[in-house]
Amino acid sequence: MRVRFAPSPTGSLHLGGALTAVANRRFADERDGALVLRIDDTDPARVEPGSEDEILDDLAWLGVSWDEGPFRQSERAERHREAAEEIGVPDDEGAVRFGRATLVRPDGRPTYPLASVVDDLDLGITHVIRGQDLLPSTPLQEEIARALGAEPPEYVHHGLLVGDDGRKLSKRARAASVRGLRELGLPPEAVRAYLEELGLPRGDVHFDEGRLRRLAVEALGALSDGELAARAGVDVRLGPALRGARDLAEAREIAARLETPPQPASSHSPETLARFAELRQAAGEELAPDEAKAVVRELKAVGGDLRALRLALTGAERGPELWAVLVALPRDEALRRAEAAG
Repeated sequence: MRVRFAPSPTGSLHLGGALTAVANRRFADERDGALVLRIDDTDPARVEPGSEDEILDDLAWLGVSWDEGPFRQSERAERHREAAEEIGVPDDEGAVRFGRATLVRPDGRPTYPLASVVDDLDLGITHVIRGQDLLPSTPLQEEIARALGAEPPEYVHHGLLVGDDGRKLSKRARAASVRGLRELGLPPEAVRAYLEELGLPRGDVHFDEGRLRRLAVEALGALSDGELAARAGVDVRLGPALRGARDLAEAREIAARLETPPQPASSHSPETLARFAELRQAAGEELAPDEAKAVVRELKAVGGDLRALRLALTGAERGPELWAVLVALPRDEALRRAEAAG
């Protein structure tokens, strides 16, 4: 079994394209087959600089590997023209035609139907798995393959990812591309899991951002504190404080708030801050989780106002667990904030 994923480098990887890539990878893996990566760049006018690298990076981020390639159609134009000469007829304008279809344009550039078929045959593709939007091109491609003396691959068309209006996800929507989802802070495990759940839908499916975000919470929850901090790009000591984050963007916002000293304001519980200062001064420069929890327990035991302490340290009444805040703040910084509010 040999399948291929053949994106066009006309922009970032669309989520619908990612669905096709995941479906092809899964199809190959379940049958001990191979996935070939091909870049369909037959139309240079539509190619965006840097798009190919971005697509490759998005695939790697999703964990979608390929066994061969990437092959670029633009580098095989001579082979495409040779195939066109076998079955096509030149017209008065210099194009090569096959019935009513153009195989080679007057300027010598092969068209997509021809290039796609020739490459599929040369690469030994057995199954073409792609979206239903390409279903209309299938009869012509099968006809071209048979005219070239070969049996066409088996075509499998899956439903498309659509928006609430039933139309294909707009490329302008941030969540419609893998790059956009990365910028929104969705972890790759969640996006991959969502696409795996969809599998090969027979009909169009509505994009369910709510489901994707629930998977994101599960994926972040499965990470260790160190891994979570690394994903957010912050110091490892901030890891426990990021536990309430629903995505990595929110995790970075939490980290930024913790690292920004609050505006000084007089506390209505200076005795709590004084006792906290004593306990914190006696501990090390950085607190382990158990040590931080012990400080909180001691303050509770003496009737300390934990709300006042949270306000002094973070400037907010709600947020991460208080012990996690103590882990996140180095000793001198925690003492400085407590003193400023005392």
